[in-house]
Amino acid sequence: MGGGPPTLRPIVVQLTTRGRLPEWLRRPIAGNGVTEQVRDLLTVESLHTVCQSARCPNVSECFGQGTATFMIAGDICTRSCSFCAVPHGAPLPLETDEGARIGAMAQALRLDYVVVTAVARDDLADGGASHFAGVICQIRAVVPHMKVEVLVPDFQGRLQDVETVLAAAPDVFNHNVETIARLQRRVRPAARYERSLHVLSWASERGCVTKSGIMVGLGEQEAEVEAVCKDLRRAGCDLLTIGQYLQPIVRRLPVAEFVTPEQFVRYREMALGLGFVHVAAGPYVRSSYRASEAWRAALAARALASAEGLS
Repeated sequence: MGGGPPTLRPIVVQLTTRGRLPEWLRRPIAGNGVTEQVRDLLTVESLHTVCQSARCPNVSECFGQGTATFMIAGDICTRSCSFCAVPHGAPLPLETDEGARIGAMAQALRLDYVVVTAVARDDLADGGASHFAGVICQIRAVVPHMKVEVLVPDFQGRLQDVETVLAAAPDVFNHNVETIARLQRRVRPAARYERSLHVLSWASERGCVTKSGIMVGLGEQEAEVEAVCKDLRRAGCDLLTIGQYLQPIVRRLPVAEFVTPEQFVRYREMALGLGFVHVAAGPYVRSSYRASEAWRAALAARALASAEGLS
């Protein structure tokens, strides 16, 4: 018998003609008083969340825990990715006090960790990088102890714009590759796989905790999932999320397959074996799902590495 781990085979359930979800994807969507409080504050502060704009399936869970991923730079994207429900079109001007409003909401909810993402703003010379940096600084001006994770676009590969964001010292720099190399053009036609890896590698080389995420269920093979995980590790990526793609609206890509919870466990074990310090993998996992847990794992791993280096 040859050495090495056996090749994992995807365990999937094909989408039925009626579009029924498998049992593990059926769960109640319930709100509570905190959920309504978050919604009310978003309205008062005129803020957007990716939870609502992208129709995230975890919106009730996260709102119910008093957390949200804030989406800056408006809610209209200059790109039209085949998987995303965020509207495409001509965006509105930037709002210079957006970070202060996010800080006020975070303070009202007594948060200590926020995720800040944005629509792609290819209409701006720096892709919105300086706005990201300003929002980070404004949030911390209101809540100095706040930990801020940013989930950024690729800035069309302009590393000076990546540097602008990094100069504001985000605690985690997140950029999603979204899918395997073979499906990139179909899933996100305005992006480039190697460009995304280069952006992540640059941030990692600057010492920032880096994170990325992929969706499965778009027609990828198990070996291709492993390949993208290896590429991300070579780029220095510390944290990874793997979740099931769910068609947000009719005009977006259909689901090719539903990956079982057991296969997500296998994907997680494979990725951890490659050296990621934290991997969240499951049918309802999204890129900012339980983000603070991943950040704490990265801190612990760096502290351990530092202690071992001194011993």
